Amino acid sequence: MGEADICASAATPESSNPVPTSPPSNHYPIPIDLIRQKEYPLLAETTYLDHAGTTPPPASLINRFSYDLLTNLYGNPHSSSSSSQLATRNIEDIRHDALRFFNADPAEFDLVFVANATAGIKLIAEAFREEQGGFWYGYHGAAHTSLVGARELAERGSRCFEDDAEVEEWLEEDQEHDKVDGRGGGGGGGGGGGGVERLELFAYPAQSNMNGRRLPLNWCRRIRHCQHNSCSLRRYTLLDAAALVSTSPLDLGDKDSAPDFTVLSFYKIFGFPDLGALIVRKDSADVLLRRAYFGGGTVDMVVCLKEQWHAKKTDFSHESLEDGTLPVHNIMALRHAMHVHKQLYGSLENVARHTAELADRLYANLQALRHGNGVSVCTIYRDCATDYMDTSQQGPVIAFNIRNAQSIYFSGTEVEKLANIRNIQLRTGGLCNPGGIATALDLAPWEMRQNFSAGQKCGNDGEMLSGKPTGMIRLSLGAMSTQHDIDVFLDFMREFFVDLISARSQELTPPGTPDPSICTNFYIESLTVYPIKSCAGFLVPSHQSWPIYPEGLAWDREWCLVHKGTGVALSQKRYPKMALIRPSLDFEHGVLRVRFAGDMQTEVAVPLSADPRPLADDQYKSQTLAVCGDKVTSRMYTSPNISAFFTAALGVPCTLARFPAHGTAGPSIRHAKAHLGGSQKPRNISSSISTTTAEPRASKPKQSPHSILLSNESPILLITRPSLNRLTSQIKENNGIAPHASAFRANIIVASSLPGNNTVNDTNEAYVEDDWRSLSISAEGTSTTTLKTLGPCRRCQMVTIDQMTGIREAQGEPFATLAKTRRWDGKVWFGVHACLDGVGAGRVGVGDRVVVERSG
Repeated sequence: MGEADICASAATPESSNPVPTSPPSNHYPIPIDLIRQKEYPLLAETTYLDHAGTTPPPASLINRFSYDLLTNLYGNPHSSSSSSQLATRNIEDIRHDALRFFNADPAEFDLVFVANATAGIKLIAEAFREEQGGFWYGYHGAAHTSLVGARELAERGSRCFEDDAEVEEWLEEDQEHDKVDGRGGGGGGGGGGGGVERLELFAYPAQSNMNGRRLPLNWCRRIRHCQHNSCSLRRYTLLDAAALVSTSPLDLGDKDSAPDFTVLSFYKIFGFPDLGALIVRKDSADVLLRRAYFGGGTVDMVVCLKEQWHAKKTDFSHESLEDGTLPVHNIMALRHAMHVHKQLYGSLENVARHTAELADRLYANLQALRHGNGVSVCTIYRDCATDYMDTSQQGPVIAFNIRNAQSIYFSGTEVEKLANIRNIQLRTGGLCNPGGIATALDLAPWEMRQNFSAGQKCGNDGEMLSGKPTGMIRLSLGAMSTQHDIDVFLDFMREFFVDLISARSQELTPPGTPDPSICTNFYIESLTVYPIKSCAGFLVPSHQSWPIYPEGLAWDREWCLVHKGTGVALSQKRYPKMALIRPSLDFEHGVLRVRFAGDMQTEVAVPLSADPRPLADDQYKSQTLAVCGDKVTSRMYTSPNISAFFTAALGVPCTLARFPAHGTAGPSIRHAKAHLGGSQKPRNISSSISTTTAEPRASKPKQSPHSILLSNESPILLITRPSLNRLTSQIKENNGIAPHASAFRANIIVASSLPGNNTVNDTNEAYVEDDWRSLSISAEGTSTTTLKTLGPCRRCQMVTIDQMTGIREAQGEPFATLAKTRRWDGKVWFGVHACLDGVGAGRVGVGDRVVVERSG
């Protein structure tokens, strides 16, 4: 069975497996709870479910490795000093032990140290490319992206086998050719003829890194058998064992059944060191040794003056393939990694049994989750024929997506946001498995190209496009996973994604005619500008009228902090301490002053002038920055004092940059996000567990893009006091800590009464902003400034950061409550985006009257 036979299982209650309730068995020499307590203290406060990416290292491994480095001096193996010879002896011993770890006879196999499995694949593909006439490449549809990429080096073409059945058919055709005329199979399509030798490479994963399905290991033997009688065909096999060996043994004891080349990453087994291996069957090594390139340590002699000649090392394969100095200390760590792993877990067979039992329990519980109307919560992508308790068929990996009670999928982005506030580590997105994702999600090539044009890329969390998931959620277990990890994740699922109320009674009514009893007159309670993107806000004085432009409030997000290494604008989502950077606008002296909350005595100041001419040429330079996926040209300050101030404040190498301000360098080249500003037709969509007001919507006709400076999505973000009060009361009802309004980083807060006279009981007006079309703002005796709304604001876990301390709220509030009460289309909403209606400029101030025009 192949990836094409994936079951997107969402079983009926009658077909659900019984959910185990007894404690799992102990398969290790030491009880797993003791192992977790002693060896993995970092897992005490988190739930780690991404072992397929990498597994955490045990404390004993780090301690032993550290002691080794403190008591032994290891030199460069290419020297003859005592320290170098010590390193050389140990490396060869560890190479031997690593082969034996996979039951590979060092007389029949060699092990080449590489950075990771991908580096091993690349080494093989580049060696094959240099063979005369090139090579043909075949690979399985379940392959990791790194295996797929080798096709670009195959001059004789390539073929993707969509599933196991296509591979079996190909092998059977070769066997028939072999019986009829004694030729090896030509199924690769490599061409040749006329006595020209054909070179072919077939690659596949031992385990799908997407859903854990384990592929047949006997293909290597069968492929080798097919070419025995061929004089013109050389066909080799490459096994990607990286996913398999993380929790299961790989037995290379039979050299006739073993792959020609096996790649793996040790950090997926042990957590450390960051090291990989290419295991080469010695009978097959010759095809790698004819490569043209040579590096330091791989040759016995080199002549480069007047003549060009060299002699490669030939005693061992690894001597010719390990270019340059080996990662000596990583290899020393590998010895300790193998010893500690054996001491804690006994063997990979034990790990396989332990993780299989846990994965079976997790799968059964996820499959059993139901909404109140009986709809399955999870669509699980597994092969129809596999069983989690059969370690020859299935690894401890579960790939799935989550649906609400109306069978509408949640995006992986939203799932990961919620997982983060509960300190759950998992993987979402395309999982570096393009073939498996396309098959499981039924994505045609044209759809994947269309998704790419819409902004979907490898590495994204997995958005919904055209109503279909573009990725999935992956949970993967490791040697130290426990029943508690599973229980925590299942509690998380029930908290945020299971709707126990009947979908029919939960169905929401879209907005209609406004209730005349609900207030349409409001007032501006406060105005805040954020001069430096993602840093603290500057509260506009209550007596001051403030300019507003098409790009937003004056001085709002004109500056940003830029990572000096990557050129990417920093975000508080990644660097919460940015909340402690406090800018203030000093109009009297014409400067932006910036202080850090931890050191209010030190400050930096830059001119407010939007015209760069007052600055000396050596004070700034033009540089392209990456801001929320956009490339913009900014003015980066070159002052060492400025860079040192922000670098010291955040502990990140960064400096200040300014985006060309209003009226100085033409219009802004950034625009409000595409999902804002268009008409959004109301739909009857249930919140997963919400009992709140109707779905927020934007009701404007589609218009040209709205200019923005450095804000994420729109010129202006607005929230209302009644909605904030409603949210606060809901959080307090559950004994949570109510957030300060600053957590939402709004430019404008609108209240139903004048500042200082807030209505206490105004929660009946909560979320009325969902239905606003425009706002007319005016003070007595002044002209009216009109804002139009662009749509609801999609929220993320950044709202959990306390803007006074820069610390995330421990219980994930207010995002946790918003996720339960303000979620539609699998996204969390609070506040509305807006912009100036028309061209030119306007003015707004605290206390100004706001007259609302509603949609409908």
